[in-house]
Amino acid sequence: MSFILSEQKQNVLVLTLNRPDKFNSFNREMALQLIAELDRAAADSSIRAILLTGNGKAFCAGQDLSEAIDPNGPGIKRIVEEHYNPIILKIRNIEKPVICAVNGVAAGAGANIALACDVVYVGQSASFIQAFSKIGLIPDSGGTFTLPRLVGLNLASALMITGDKFSAADAVQFGMAYKLFDDSELQEKALLSAHSISAMPTKAIGLTKRLLNRSYSNTLEQQLALEMDIQVESANSHDYNEGVKAFLGKRKPEFKGE
Repeated sequence: MSFILSEQKQNVLVLTLNRPDKFNSFNREMALQLIAELDRAAADSSIRAILLTGNGKAFCAGQDLSEAIDPNGPGIKRIVEEHYNPIILKIRNIEKPVICAVNGVAAGAGANIALACDVVYVGQSASFIQAFSKIGLIPDSGGTFTLPRLVGLNLASALMITGDKFSAADAVQFGMAYKLFDDSELQEKALLSAHSISAMPTKAIGLTKRLLNRSYSNTLEQQLALEMDIQVESANSHDYNEGVKAFLGKRKPEFKGE
């Protein structure tokens, strides 16, 4: 059984978490399938945007705990090291936009995977919960890195310590999600956005991701210098030349992501 449904729609790769009977909680096979799909997307020049969502009533309930406590299972260290850490790093380091459509509960690692994406849309019934404290664990999947940078230290601390569930509207208000849609419109709107973004100069978008990633550790002086270097790289791209020519010629540009 494929735990990750993969479908390319023009230049958008739609990846759907597919364990709906388990609220799309991760087991090892599902995690490795997602890693493989992200690797494929990174290597395929015809894929210029990725849309990540869930099948059924949930986006992702995090880790399948029956696997986590199975004495014959991979164990917590391998689950974090071989499943979640690679997923987060691939989402952040792939120089293509990753759009997330959160269609229900996003709990634990599921919440933090969503937060690692570049553009996050939420359905009306979506909710987020840093569920780790409820079972005696610490937030993983980059949560302690990403969440305080999105919402501030005090709010991140409260959400992680209490393990309170909060709504889609709260997620938008807190700055964790970009836009809220009715459940019936979420998938359509997210796909339309992914198609729109995929038609943009996606090389520049990828370079923007690189800069944003580096901004976490750079000084202002280092970031300015890096912006200069990468701006030169952008200016040597096909898309920059096409964008300028289209602007001057008063026509619609045809970007290639190159």
